[in-house]
Amino acid sequence: MTAEEPTMAVTLARGARCMCPACGTGALFRKYLKVVDTCASCGEPLHHHRADDMPAYIVMSIVGHIVVGLVLWAEFRYGWPVWLHLSLWLPLTVVLTLALLQPVKGFIVALQWALRMHGFGTSRGPRPAPAAVSAN
Repeated sequence: MTAEEPTMAVTLARGARCMCPACGTGALFRKYLKVVDTCASCGEPLHHHRADDMPAYIVMSIVGHIVVGLVLWAEFRYGWPVWLHLSLWLPLTVVLTLALLQPVKGFIVALQWALRMHGFGTSRGPRPAPAAVSAN
């Protein structure tokens, strides 16, 4: 890891892109939703994460709001038959869910890394003290 720690925004963006939150170059996942034990690029241990079901809850909320809103809009606007709703909204729900799961899990792992949760703090040591502001 570099001497200077990345900002929270940079860390979260790296996680959402499925990259190592520490260096931003190593891959965060070894399989679809399996986080690597350590970053291949910088050696940062990442096995501490405990994302559990939080990414799934977030994805369900996002996809649910999108799909239910679109279903209601289409039903009240056009009055489509049920077969058309099913043939359109079920595949859209599956595709959106699968597309969002990995970036959301990466975001959660990066958030835990940035906040030093679940063992990340012991692997990285304490936060550096903020620079003193001089009153000149």
